[in-house]
Amino acid sequence: MKKSIYLFITMIFVTFMIFLQTGIVNAASLDNVEVEVSKTKIAPGEEVTVTTKFGKDLGAYTVDVAYDSNLFEYVRSEEGTENDNGTRVKLTYHDTTGGTNPRADAKITFKAKDSIVTSNPTDFAITLEGLSNADASETYDDITTPIKKDVLVEPNYVDYSLDLQYTGNIEPKVAKDMTLVTSSSMGKNYDHVRLIAEVTKEPSNAASTKLMAIDDKGAQIDLIQSGWGDAAGYKIGGKDVKQELKLQGEFSELGEYTIHVKLIDRDNSDSVITEKSFNINVAEKQQQNPDTNTGDNNKPNNTEEKLPETLPKTGGTQYALIILVITVLTIGYVFIMKKTKKD
Repeated sequence: MKKSIYLFITMIFVTFMIFLQTGIVNAASLDNVEVEVSKTKIAPGEEVTVTTKFGKDLGAYTVDVAYDSNLFEYVRSEEGTENDNGTRVKLTYHDTTGGTNPRADAKITFKAKDSIVTSNPTDFAITLEGLSNADASETYDDITTPIKKDVLVEPNYVDYSLDLQYTGNIEPKVAKDMTLVTSSSMGKNYDHVRLIAEVTKEPSNAASTKLMAIDDKGAQIDLIQSGWGDAAGYKIGGKDVKQELKLQGEFSELGEYTIHVKLIDRDNSDSVITEKSFNINVAEKQQQNPDTNTGDNNKPNNTEEKLPETLPKTGGTQYALIILVITVLTIGYVFIMKKTKKD
């Protein structure tokens, strides 16, 4: 009985060794597989290449790269036959030369979609199967646990700018229409921001300044005293941002004022996103120059009188016409009388 068991075990061992020598049985694995991305931050419209390095030359492989189709679109791959189903790309390669053209890596390129206007962390997930060496004498275990590479798809943001706009002069104790503009051609997205303002210069200690706005409930809000926006803040961000806040500025005295405006991030301890100071000169109403005052018809009083195209008829001209007529009649009378005498 024992001899039979020993014989059976020996046969199994010999059979296993034969299979191992012929490559039919294989327990090898690729332990040095690495995945690299050409960049970890990708702007809309930019390409990124996912490179899978095998650690040795392979004559056959299938590389599967899963991606976020909301952010990327497949562009191309090197060697092999690719199949893109919209969420993953499978690249299959077989060396048809019999082992003279193995590959050490596989490259698959994607493009970030042009429509992206926000920050989007994501990843590529890579698995491998159908792996063998150059002459197919050795096969390797599939890699089914995804190898992930984190990337960030994010626009190239442009800093926000602030501009306080108004026309004409500003007079003391007279409300002045103003517009505070927050803009960016590609603004970073914030969920909770506020506008705040402070007066950093006034002509005297007794001077006062107001920047009044009306909220969506019809209430008047002083930007200097209370800031603008709900306590939690409001959203801003995206392409071609231009937010306009209508204001009425009120300044109590003549002189120079400086107003400092900040856009702050409520989600980051009120950190300043952008800020700017505006210098404002409050002066008396300017007197108009008498030479340029306008009348009721909005025509300048100093407009030169335009000469008439034809001269008016005068009394002297009328007398000359009468003398001419009398002369003609006299000559005609004399001519007629002479002719009568001859007859």
